[in-house]
Amino acid sequence: MSAVKQLGYLVFEVSDLAAWEDFGTQILGLQAVDNRGDAGFSLRMDGYHQRFFVERGPADDLAAIGWEVEGPAELDAMVKRLEDADHAVTRGSPDDAAARNVAALIRFADPAGNPVEVFYGPKMSDAPFVSNVVRSGFVADEQGFGHVVVVSKNDAEHEAFYATMFGLELSDYIRCEYFGHKIDVTFMHANARHHSLAFGGGQLKRIHHFMVQAQDMDEVGRCYDRFLFSGGMVHQTLGRHPNDKMFSFYGYTPSGFHFEFGAGAIEIDQGWQSTTHDKVSEWGHHPPQLLTKAYRRANEARAEKS
Repeated sequence: MSAVKQLGYLVFEVSDLAAWEDFGTQILGLQAVDNRGDAGFSLRMDGYHQRFFVERGPADDLAAIGWEVEGPAELDAMVKRLEDADHAVTRGSPDDAAARNVAALIRFADPAGNPVEVFYGPKMSDAPFVSNVVRSGFVADEQGFGHVVVVSKNDAEHEAFYATMFGLELSDYIRCEYFGHKIDVTFMHANARHHSLAFGGGQLKRIHHFMVQAQDMDEVGRCYDRFLFSGGMVHQTLGRHPNDKMFSFYGYTPSGFHFEFGAGAIEIDQGWQSTTHDKVSEWGHHPPQLLTKAYRRANEARAEKS
């Protein structure tokens, strides 16, 4: 059984708050809350008060990953496991906890240096979630906000750390070649969501992407259209993954790392058997350059006939 309940929140340090607010609310369909002026704001997607903290800064990268545990006993047990394994842990002050809208939290780094926070007692919202553009809502709440894919310097060490310290379980691996790039990614779960965490090497930032999952598959197409017509840069076209069966696309955030917007993923059950997949997608998820090349070839063919 996982020692953590779910992936609770992400903290982003961004250089353009206005672009992120527009992206978060008008493209992803999240709800802006807790406007902190020049310091930043938060984004909501379900019954939790917030799922994303967007804070001003130059890094344009992941600033923290927040994992939820059940209560103070579980937080103390996490501290003991970490310190017994010689990992430095800092207990957050009451002000730190208040800033994250939680009862208490601790801070430390994972083996790749990614900043991690573990908390209990999140603030919940009595008001209904309201989106400007997403009609069906998101798959979140007890499954966490979605998933995050981060950098790893040593995949085996990273997997052992999250299994031993967090109780995460292996979902599967994807190991293949993708348009000339070696793909070697590990996927781990904390609850019924296929994976809350994935990791691999070869990334320029701490984060490769985060994912939000809509309730209805048509939301993926609508978000794809919103993103294209806003001038957004697609990273991978619409497609379906072989492991979690997610129907999704990828694009660039205003900070240059990626996001995934999806729907239709399968869930982990008691009989789950981990495996290794040899492809990124069952279909689709192509780089957009392929579309550019196809368009160019079509124009050339028409020109030859005229």
